[in-house]
Amino acid sequence: MPENRATLQPRPSGLSQGLILLSGFLFVVWLVVNSSMEAPIVAVGALVSLVLASIFMRRGDVWKITVTPAKVLHFIAYTGVFLVELVKANMNMLRYVYAPRIIIHPGIVKVKMPLKSPIGRLALANSIALTPGSLVMDLKGDALFIHWLDVKTTDPEEASQMIIGPFEKHLGAVFG
Repeated sequence: MPENRATLQPRPSGLSQGLILLSGFLFVVWLVVNSSMEAPIVAVGALVSLVLASIFMRRGDVWKITVTPAKVLHFIAYTGVFLVELVKANMNMLRYVYAPRIIIHPGIVKVKMPLKSPIGRLALANSIALTPGSLVMDLKGDALFIHWLDVKTTDPEEASQMIIGPFEKHLGAVFG
């Protein structure tokens, strides 16, 4: 009986781009949380980040991301867009808080989820939830249900453009 060589081939050895990316991200988070660059803290952070990243990499394909110069540029652009949207949302919240009379129309809107990868969906949902005035409540299929503090439209296409529009292009290029 001939052996199926495709199933017997070992996994490629070495560190994958996803492992390096995830462990680097976790290491940066460690350094920010500890706010110290002392040698023991840096060493423990590097070790813990590498161990956690390898555990995550073994458990699923979510973090298997290829890094290209175009993706790096889109991620930098996404970061800029996110910061601009964050400032705009905070300014709107200040306007609501300091207004003598608050006129808002809260509600739940359904928007189309354009991204297919799990990590891309997570990044988009977190981007929406981190901007004040909106909160992702549920994801069903290709639809996101978002609680919006001041609903400007109930049309799913217009709401998608207003809420997801700024993030969609760059997150789609990075995560797919």
